[in-house]
Amino acid sequence: MSKRDEFLAGDRPDDVALFLADSFVSRDTLTEYGESVPGGTLLIVPGETGRSVFKKATGMDAMNFAKQAMGTEGTVAPTLDGGDCPEGDHDVKFVFAFAEEQNEDVGGLYAEGDVIHAYAYCDCGTAFSQKWVAGEREDARAE
Repeated sequence: MSKRDEFLAGDRPDDVALFLADSFVSRDTLTEYGESVPGGTLLIVPGETGRSVFKKATGMDAMNFAKQAMGTEGTVAPTLDGGDCPEGDHDVKFVFAFAEEQNEDVGGLYAEGDVIHAYAYCDCGTAFSQKWVAGEREDARAE
């Protein structure tokens, strides 16, 4: 099972996932650290490392970006390497995601299992988010 598949199954709760589009950063600088995917590079790394890489690559604080993106629902690719901007047919520049372990006390989605929180940023400047129960999106398995 790949790191991405483990992450999407909720088996890597201490890690974060970062997708950085080729149009946003040079693939050459990242391929040794992540997986080359169509349109960019996907990294699954320990949380603190990921937040640091995110800040260096985007100039944004990861958690502040996540708060901004939570205000707009959209569709993040289940494989974390893109998404559909709610404002139009634009390309995603980057995705930041983390898994939150199941918490029955919170209820709702969190009672059903580990939850994947995914946040995307589009060419047009729109930040959007989506969350789902780990392993529940049938189309989430990486090819």
